Amino acid sequence: MASADVTGGFDCDESPQVKALGENLQKLVHKAFESGGPGGQKVKNFLNGTWLGHPLHSVLTDVPIGAWTAGLIFDGLEMISDRDEFATAADTSVAIGIAGALGAAVAGLTDWQDADAPARRTGLFHGILNLGGTALFAASLISRKRNSRTAGRVLGALGYGVMTAAARLGGELVYSDRVGVDRTAGQTFPADFVPVLAESDLADGQPKRVEHEGVPILLVRRGTRIFALAETCSHFSGPLSEGRLVAESIECPWHKSRFALEDGRVLDGPAVHPQPCLETRVHDGQIEVRKPLCDRA
Repeated sequence: MASADVTGGFDCDESPQVKALGENLQKLVHKAFESGGPGGQKVKNFLNGTWLGHPLHSVLTDVPIGAWTAGLIFDGLEMISDRDEFATAADTSVAIGIAGALGAAVAGLTDWQDADAPARRTGLFHGILNLGGTALFAASLISRKRNSRTAGRVLGALGYGVMTAAARLGGELVYSDRVGVDRTAGQTFPADFVPVLAESDLADGQPKRVEHEGVPILLVRRGTRIFALAETCSHFSGPLSEGRLVAESIECPWHKSRFALEDGRVLDGPAVHPQPCLETRVHDGQIEVRKPLCDRA
């Protein structure tokens, strides 16, 4: 098991056992979605949050956090006042939190299947802790239903502590490993048309990477049209120029996210953030690009 460092996170070394566990679990999840064919991809898109433009997992985690926090408050009010309505409210909050945690777990597992080290390792421990916290709250609910309210409150408090530790790792996944963060954020594209490639150097149907002031740009010719998108995949920074063209879209070579060439919108996850799209024109034999007028502040 990974050892803790002085900052409270995990060290940089992934043990062979943890690596094997993570990789094997990812393969199982991949196969589960792939076995569903197009339907499996639609389910995956829903759980990733491609329709939302934001990771669904981070939205669903608010449900158990809020419900279990309310449950602890109602437990305290019940102990102070000994009123039955606070007991009912506490039990209901615990039950809602469990339902929300299960939904968040499924969405989180869907996101995690495409993570590489160190995010894979951190996400694995994050998930294990969350499952442990949920199990403690489930035991708490059972104890409450059996009128063992003191035991139920203790189990709930323990579950809340485990959930808090899991949330700490969840923050590390976002802020350190940048899981769910738009990897194109902060890239600067030209406000006015600038030449980036000779038109004769762009073959039809062959994605091409060019740069402007160090920022990579993807060029694709489809017949008489030339498309330009941010070349860095918004999901995990995959090189879209090495991807596969699928009709009027580009598929990332790393995790199969697929974006429309027309406007950069996400067609298939795991990406949830669209690719920045640029205007193009041909002038004096040069392909020129600029940021769309509607994207300017």
